[in-house]
Amino acid sequence: MTRVVADISLSLDGFVTGPDPDPDNGLGVGGEALHTWAFSDDPDDRRILREATARSGAVILGRRLFDVIDGPKGWNDDFGYGAREVGKPAFIVVTNSPPQSVRLTDLDWTFVTTGLPDAVAAARKRAETASAQRDQDLDVVLMGGGATIGSAIDAGLVDALTLHLAPVVLGAGTPLFTGAAPRTLVQRSVTSTSTATHLTYDIP
Repeated sequence: MTRVVADISLSLDGFVTGPDPDPDNGLGVGGEALHTWAFSDDPDDRRILREATARSGAVILGRRLFDVIDGPKGWNDDFGYGAREVGKPAFIVVTNSPPQSVRLTDLDWTFVTTGLPDAVAAARKRAETASAQRDQDLDVVLMGGGATIGSAIDAGLVDALTLHLAPVVLGAGTPLFTGAAPRTLVQRSVTSTSTATHLTYDIP
């Protein structure tokens, strides 16, 4: 069964970027420390990254995050979603209007202008098609940014939440949850490494 899984790294004080993020510095001041685990040689870090990318049937992201990763200092052949792992999934971007051009033309981009629920529906359809082709259950992965994930959880569009809790305090930045409704999650797994604590929750 295709699930929608929100997956994001954050600091101990709840930020998914450092202060002053912009297209040239998408993670803000000090924000690179949030993703140290993704470049680690720790076997558990490598396994978690490998398993997550392997089961990604489609990936959703917001327009601000797209502008960062498609910008001149964004993703490349060595750095990006699953760059050192398996083949790349379809990417669904939630936006008010599509960009005039795309730098990363080797990736499969779909731009949805009618809202987050429609983006989730489009991603689920792509993931289900990929699942049938590969004969395995694949997920829709909601990779961010923080506001997109928070909105999706509040709207009841997310089945599970995976957090990569970095051992850093940023002091300011982009919070994951802003004014979120109270809720209790069901903890499913915890894996600790030297670079992060990897937490997975079901969202009832």
